[in-house]
Amino acid sequence: MKEKSIFKMNGYLALVLSLIGVVGGIFIISNAESSAGGFGGLVVIILGLIIATSLTIVQPNQAKVLTFFGTYIGVIRDQGLWATIPFTFKRSVSLRVTNFTSERLKVNDLEGNPIEIAAVVVYKVNDSAKALFDVEDYNKFIQIQSETGIRHIASRYSYDSYENGDENTFTLRQNSDEIAEVLMQDLQMRMDVAGVDIIEARIMHLAYSSEIASAMLQRQQANAVLSARKVIVDGAVGLVRSAIDQLQEQGIVELDEEKKAQMVNNLMVAIVSEKGTQPIINTGSIY
Repeated sequence: MKEKSIFKMNGYLALVLSLIGVVGGIFIISNAESSAGGFGGLVVIILGLIIATSLTIVQPNQAKVLTFFGTYIGVIRDQGLWATIPFTFKRSVSLRVTNFTSERLKVNDLEGNPIEIAAVVVYKVNDSAKALFDVEDYNKFIQIQSETGIRHIASRYSYDSYENGDENTFTLRQNSDEIAEVLMQDLQMRMDVAGVDIIEARIMHLAYSSEIASAMLQRQQANAVLSARKVIVDGAVGLVRSAIDQLQEQGIVELDEEKKAQMVNNLMVAIVSEKGTQPIINTGSIY
């Protein structure tokens, strides 16, 4: 099925003609002096009623899909009162932007960790014929296919990255914008058959499942501590190297390899240690 326009004309003119036919037919019958005159009035009334069956009202951001004795014949998208082919069956389809929130789904991410995930999907119908005739119930179809797409995307990515791997690898927690784009493209492919455009799809809830949440929290804390330690150690090494180089360049003191090692050890302990260090002043030997 594909949406196509159908013949239509001003509905107010058709409404006037319909009223004239009904009222005029009643007038003719009431004043008829013979059976032929009464039959003519009945015919006029029937014509007026036939014209009335062609009338339809289209609300803003709505489409009317018309079928004629079971055959799809076209769509009216323009708002207002219209007259079209008589005896057509008319069904309304909303063209407004709609959104829904999926259920919280339990899915295994790429690393096999159970997570809870939910998303908001914003969509609108762009082909009313496909929405009505190519799927059984397009609203239910959208919801089921959206949850399927969310599960599919969640299983393709890790919740978070704990290894020093490729920086271009997306994760569900750290790359929300990129994941939203991938999810939207996946859902759009699923919704094409229903004539639906996906405007936005974005994860609104993401968390580890309750059975592993505490363990993963400890893992995140440990990872944060290790990252902080690495930054401190890298900075300490730079400070120690700079101190030794300046001492040698300015000729303040001559250091052999043993003294260099001792100085490096003392400076590293002083800089890296979490507790404040107590300085010890060497004033020389009594011997």
